[in-house]
Amino acid sequence: MKIKKVGVLGCGLMGSGIAEVVARSGYQTVVREVSEDLLEKGMARIQRSLDRAVTKGKLEEQERGAILDRLTGAVSLEELADCDLVIEAIVESFEEKRKTFVALDREVKEGALFASNTSSLTITQLAMTTNRPERFLGLHFFNPVPVMDLVEVVGTLLTDDAALATAAEFVRSLGKTAVRCADRSGFIVNRLLVPYLLDAIRTYEQGLGSLEDIDTAMRLGCGHPMGPFTLLDFIGLDTVFHIANIMFEEFRETRFAPPPLLKQMVTAGRLGRKSGRGFYDYSEGKR
Repeated sequence: MKIKKVGVLGCGLMGSGIAEVVARSGYQTVVREVSEDLLEKGMARIQRSLDRAVTKGKLEEQERGAILDRLTGAVSLEELADCDLVIEAIVESFEEKRKTFVALDREVKEGALFASNTSSLTITQLAMTTNRPERFLGLHFFNPVPVMDLVEVVGTLLTDDAALATAAEFVRSLGKTAVRCADRSGFIVNRLLVPYLLDAIRTYEQGLGSLEDIDTAMRLGCGHPMGPFTLLDFIGLDTVFHIANIMFEEFRETRFAPPPLLKQMVTAGRLGRKSGRGFYDYSEGKR
């Protein structure tokens, strides 16, 4: 199967990044949001990203125009009807994804591939909401999408081998590295990363070190680009809390259980960078 036109569901932080990368790679791209307001914000985010690339000399003015010509915004699922691949990047809620895929299944041509960018839900449970489980898979991108090289390609017991091969080749055409994963909650990266982040919170709760010292220790001792608390604030504490709960529900292992401090901070609205305060204070625009 040849992929020529790609649909992206959601134009938030992840969806807009995916749409930008896909359009930059030469594909006709339709990105869909549920409202004109959210679509406008997402398209503006893509425009700013492309503008920064031009300013830094990483993109020619002419190419920016060509990318925007390949990119179309929509609020109706009907606009994705003739896409060869549709990538879902909406809110991390099974019920919301289920409703979206049920509706999408009716609109998009029979031979198209469906992919979810979920970071914690299993692909099988999403695939079974459609009439095309053999053409349903996971494509898990990482934030920020234009920068991060990895995409986890996730197949289920029902996913056709040809669909997986097509998806992996598509990922490589974006200039990214594809790794194959089994369909287990969290896949490879979050299966290892989430317990690490939760353990960092536990070490802080137990008084092992200050936020700064734990971050510094992991940066300099392990060569990580950022410490666990800086990373938690970047991802969003509510996002980590939600993923951890889903993984704990799946595996029933204590290492996936959110520590009390994480729950308290989410309840208090201290979500990290996006709320202005998490483990660190960003209220003045910088940490």
